[in-house]
Amino acid sequence: MVLSPEQDTQAFAQIFHGTGQPFQALNLPLPELKPGELLVKMSLATICGSDMHTIKGTRKEPTPLVLGHEGIGVITAMGPSVNPLDKSQRGAANVATYSGLKLGDRISWSIADACGACHVCTDYHMPQKCDTLFKYGHAATRDGSGLNGTYASHVIIRAGTHVVKLPSNVPDDWAAPANCALATVANVLEKAVMPAGPNDKAVVQGGGLLGLYSAIWLREELGFKDVYLFDPHESRLELARQFGAHPFKADYSPEGAQARVQFIKSVAPRGVDVVVEMAGSASAVPEGVQMLRFGGHYAIAGMVHPDSKLDQVTGEQLIRKCVTMRGSHNYAPIHLDQSIAFLSRMAANHAKTKYPFDKLVSPPYKLKELPTAVEAAESQRWPRVSVQP
Repeated sequence: MVLSPEQDTQAFAQIFHGTGQPFQALNLPLPELKPGELLVKMSLATICGSDMHTIKGTRKEPTPLVLGHEGIGVITAMGPSVNPLDKSQRGAANVATYSGLKLGDRISWSIADACGACHVCTDYHMPQKCDTLFKYGHAATRDGSGLNGTYASHVIIRAGTHVVKLPSNVPDDWAAPANCALATVANVLEKAVMPAGPNDKAVVQGGGLLGLYSAIWLREELGFKDVYLFDPHESRLELARQFGAHPFKADYSPEGAQARVQFIKSVAPRGVDVVVEMAGSASAVPEGVQMLRFGGHYAIAGMVHPDSKLDQVTGEQLIRKCVTMRGSHNYAPIHLDQSIAFLSRMAANHAKTKYPFDKLVSPPYKLKELPTAVEAAESQRWPRVSVQP
């Protein structure tokens, strides 16, 4: 095992025991690394909406666990090397990813660790749905090392997990949410550009972090000229404007929905090319279908919860309009690569574009202040609240 000169012997972690129970602050001994594992000292973590759902009880995870999956850190130890041809070791097929890494590298990593060998990984090319999927921040402390989440001073990256070395021009607070929110957007919009049509007008439903990322990805990565974003919160609308979207306040009533459809028809009489659902509400779908042009694309990603029954859209509407609908969940390693490269390009052009990435993440709370940070996240003042060990 390769260690940094001043290697820590303990990790500090905030343990989640279940809804309504306080976090437990614990010092845990750092275990001996297994072949191919990386010990990462956390630099910055951010609180994702899925973590909030778990904390509030609307999402169930095994407990006790270390929550948190968005974040970045520095490699402080590396386990023994793995033979890539030894299929008995999980992730051996992917472990060549680590060959270019060294102690001190600042990295991000995929939230999903896949085996790289099952049919879903190899034939379907969807490692995020691997037969034996492991997700950081979603696994109990009894699973593996126990240091599986980012609400800790250290996290142990399993052999074969996709890892990306961060470019020096990407600040910590830009990069921390990339391995969930931005990479997910890269996947959601992967097939948004249709083979025929101008592909220059889009609607984003919802102005949370994924909605904001969708707006800038549509403009800067996919070349859409006009992106219209709907959200009920004024603070989000101002950020949307700063990220190049045309923001409009959403009134979630039947009259409000019809007013939005009529507005879109006034600026795009034939309808927009793409609608992106990031609102998390099934009620957004009927108006989204109405806003699309013939042959348009509907990207659906926000409704990752049981209360998402679609009962106001008919098959006839979709067929007659020749709509393409695609649901997306999580992402593959290539999308993390794309998101980090995107941030690096944005950083290089920041003097010209002036997109306020620094307004997306709060100043950091100390890890020992995690309960206070969770309260701040619930207030939704910031798209993401950050935590620093």
